[in-house]
Amino acid sequence: MRTPIAAIPIAAVLALGCWSVGLGARDDRHTITASERLAAIKHAKLWEPTNIRTLDLKAGPRGKGGFAPNATVTCDYAEETFAGATPKFGCAIDGEDHVKVRYGRDNNEIFAGVAATRLLWALGFGADLLYPVHVICRGCPRRISLADPKTAATGETRFDYAAIERKMKGREMEAPSVGPGWSWNELDLIDERAGGAPVAHRDALKLVAVLLQHSDNKADQQKLLCLDEDAKHLDKCASTFMMVHDVGLTFGTASLMNRATVSSVNLQGWSRTPVWKDAQHCIGNMPPSQTGTLTNPIISEAGRKFLAGLLAQLSDRQLQGLFAGARLGEKPGTDGEVGGSIADWVAAFKKKRDEIAGAHCF
Repeated sequence: MRTPIAAIPIAAVLALGCWSVGLGARDDRHTITASERLAAIKHAKLWEPTNIRTLDLKAGPRGKGGFAPNATVTCDYAEETFAGATPKFGCAIDGEDHVKVRYGRDNNEIFAGVAATRLLWALGFGADLLYPVHVICRGCPRRISLADPKTAATGETRFDYAAIERKMKGREMEAPSVGPGWSWNELDLIDERAGGAPVAHRDALKLVAVLLQHSDNKADQQKLLCLDEDAKHLDKCASTFMMVHDVGLTFGTASLMNRATVSSVNLQGWSRTPVWKDAQHCIGNMPPSQTGTLTNPIISEAGRKFLAGLLAQLSDRQLQGLFAGARLGEKPGTDGEVGGSIADWVAAFKKKRDEIAGAHCF
């Protein structure tokens, strides 16, 4: 069951770190024309201020729909079909709250997705949040139960490594003639004179994607949302927001084939990958992927400076909480390499932050 959503003003959604998450899935996708989509993009926002220094990145966004770190969630299996190849299933916590559960210690996305979405949330950019939990699934079929469980005689299956997704509130807007989501080059269609995001916000988001090495950046990994209170007429939506939907292939090195072992939770790869392909000309280091729409973006000084200012507000304690909350210290390494400690991940992050702070874009 999909819960009706009354979208709220952008500032109320993001301000002060009070991320607004919805129970169940985001409201059903609504179609608009290609010209209406273009108009929605022109005045779209990408960012709203948060009180970064006060946020608990280990706990993540609180309130209705949120889960405490490593909470145990019991739910009933629900037959649903999801896109993508990584392990996931539908589960009903109650009659009103159906969730998508990603699972498995070998599923890099449940580690990377938690860390990446919490970073985006803290900085003020949009994302669908992931909460790290333990799940007890009642009635999970054998094909799932054999994947990564501790199965009890009661018919309940326990998944010690799982993450539950909560959608950012809003109505998804899609033009069938164009396809789902938005490509990264469409950020350049935003018009500040029409009320849209300034260049500083646009380039900062591109640079965040580079920092994360957001490898699988095809169009349907991003979403265009309407946040109007009354979103019945999406062709006239006044408050539109462009957000990143799926960031499971991050904290590695972007790769042509989006290989999870390379592009997701690979400390050695991530720490060795510089932020800049050409620091003198501020060209971000984002290798192309087969399906991607963001490759080696040129970053303006306004965008670099804006992101550097946001990142500088994150304390060591917050960074430790970010990676500990995402359980990155518990993730096995690949190809015989160690997975990395929390201290290692924090050091790699701070090195990248310094690269951004130390550059100057002409």
